[in-house]
Amino acid sequence: MLKCPRHTCEYYATNARYTAAPARSFAHESQRRTETTARPYASEACLGEHSPASLRDGKLVFFGKRFLIGCRLFQIPGRRIVSSERKPADALAMSIMVVLCMCWGLQQVAIKVANTGISPILQAGLRSVIAAVVLLVWAGLRRIPLLARDGTLVAGMVAGALFAGEFVFIYTGLTHTTASRMVVFVYIAPCLTALGLQWFVPGERLNAGQWTGVMLAFLGVALAFADGFSTAKGSTLIGDVFGVIAAVLWAATTVLVRATKLTSVSATKTLFYQLGFSALLLPLASLIAGEPGIIALTPKVIASVAYQGLIVAFASYLAWFWLLTRYLAGRLAVFSFLTPLFGVAFGVVLLGEPLNAAFLGAALLVACGIVLVNRPTKVAI
Repeated sequence: MLKCPRHTCEYYATNARYTAAPARSFAHESQRRTETTARPYASEACLGEHSPASLRDGKLVFFGKRFLIGCRLFQIPGRRIVSSERKPADALAMSIMVVLCMCWGLQQVAIKVANTGISPILQAGLRSVIAAVVLLVWAGLRRIPLLARDGTLVAGMVAGALFAGEFVFIYTGLTHTTASRMVVFVYIAPCLTALGLQWFVPGERLNAGQWTGVMLAFLGVALAFADGFSTAKGSTLIGDVFGVIAAVLWAATTVLVRATKLTSVSATKTLFYQLGFSALLLPLASLIAGEPGIIALTPKVIASVAYQGLIVAFASYLAWFWLLTRYLAGRLAVFSFLTPLFGVAFGVVLLGEPLNAAFLGAALLVACGIVLVNRPTKVAI
């Protein structure tokens, strides 16, 4: 049995990864030997959420919340272990990430288009309903348990509420600002997440490069606000502020997932919590807000809502999770800087939104901030 040097935990192998369990007391020493006897299993392993790394010379290595047991992976007798080794992004992974960033950048345009035929909050609710139903069917076919009791319900409800609030502000904000501006403000979320993880998750600390990224992103937001006042005379202020609030809620959701038991469940279940509870809350919020609801179901509006529900909220997220099971997460996350750039481009090209040098500079600052915050760093062992 191997002990964590900084926590009273014992780490053992189960299924595809090591899992932490509270240190246990055994009635008899023979029971301890029976339950903790392990045989070597030649492989590489990753401990912690999406944090693969090579094993080191027989050492228990600690960095952040991640633990590596060096040179060997131990297997509890009778249990099969599949290697969780992940690799750097190859051509396939990079191509998929570019397509995903394009999908996420186009989402703001789709919302803007659908807002002409469906009230904003109700539209967000329909998006969640469509994606939740499809996800439930897909999980059933794949036999992924979504309703099993595992102590995550309360955290899942809070995550769903934060998720719903995020999209209330995005969808409503797009009635007051442009799609290109909204995507830039929303995508300061990775930088806000880095700050939140440092404050609320032990072991998560920003290095100098990440702090620089956070400052660049905030500078980009300030420049974007200044551009809104100078060129639109403050007419986009409400929508811009709503975009920042949405980014805060997105970051809060991510930090909640990392700081609670949600970090130990499947990504599919975490996504189902967010989609399921938002599918319940958003239509209710639409009623409370007194929205007119469905105004005009044109083919363009229907296509826009279907795109959001099926392509973005369901297919793109599953593709992202699939990538995370096979490739280094840090290498993939760097590509997220493309999303605000694609969003600005789609807003200008498809909706004819204005673009000037100041706002383009703001978008580039935010993109650079995302790159620096997500850039993989070498860990000294």
